[in-house]
Amino acid sequence: MTAVGRWLAESRKILDHLERTQMEAIGTAAEWCAETISQDGLVHLFGSGHSRIPVEEMFPRYGSFPGFHPIVELSMTFHTEIVGTNGQRQAMFIERVEGLADVILSNFSFGHGDLMIVFSASGRSAVPIEMAMGARDRGMNVVAVTSIPESMAAEPAHSSGTRLLDHADLVIDIGTPAGDALVSLPGLEAPVGPGSSLANVAVVNEIKVRTAEILLAAGRMPPVLTAASLVGDSEAQRLFDAAYAEHARRLGSILRKDEGAH
Repeated sequence: MTAVGRWLAESRKILDHLERTQMEAIGTAAEWCAETISQDGLVHLFGSGHSRIPVEEMFPRYGSFPGFHPIVELSMTFHTEIVGTNGQRQAMFIERVEGLADVILSNFSFGHGDLMIVFSASGRSAVPIEMAMGARDRGMNVVAVTSIPESMAAEPAHSSGTRLLDHADLVIDIGTPAGDALVSLPGLEAPVGPGSSLANVAVVNEIKVRTAEILLAAGRMPPVLTAASLVGDSEAQRLFDAAYAEHARRLGSILRKDEGAH
C-alpha cells in the first residue's frame, strides 16, 4: 500500500463539495464584489496565519485586477522563522489578541459600499472574528470563507462565545475537516496534508473569474495583470503600471486622514 495519490483524491472531494454545494454563495460573493468595484469601491480581504494565501491569490498576481485590497499583518503571517524572534508562538498568540482588529481597521476610512471578505478555516481566532465584527460596525457586508466542520468541532475561543460565521452576511463553507489535514495513515495518530489552502484558492479564483465576467459585461473591467509571455514586455509593463495606478487611486481614497475616521 502507498499513500501516493491519496491527498489528490481527498482534495478532489473538497473541490467537488465546493462545486456541489457552494456555487450559489460564490456567485453571490462575486456579484457583491462586482457591484463594489463598479461603484469605485474596494473589496477588502483579510486572513491571518496560512489564510494569508488566498488574500494574496486574489490580488496582486497574474490574472488579477484592481478593486481588491489585501490586508495582512506580518506579525500573524510571517511563518518561516518558526522559532525564536518572529516565531510561530508569537504569531499564534497575536491572532488570539482581542482588540487588535479594531486597531488594524482604524488605519482606514472605509467607503460607502465597500465589502469585506475574511478567510479563516477554523473561524475561532479573535482577530478574524473581530475583523468581521468591525467591518459590520463600519457598514460593510461581510463574506466569511471558513470551514463549518472545522469551526464547529471545538467550542468558541472568543470572549463573545461566537465564531466568524456568526458575523457574516454570507458564508462560503470550504468543507475541510476538523484539523484541516486530509490523509490518515496507519500507525500515525494525526492526519497529514492540509486542504484549506487549496479550497481557499479555488474559492478565490471562482469569485475572481465571475467578478471579471460581470464587470466586463458592464463595461467596468479594470486592467488585468498579464504576463509578458502572453502580451509582450511593453504591454505587460503598461498593464502593470495601469493596474497599480488604479489600485493606488482607490486605496488612497480610504487611507485614514484624521483621528476620528472609521
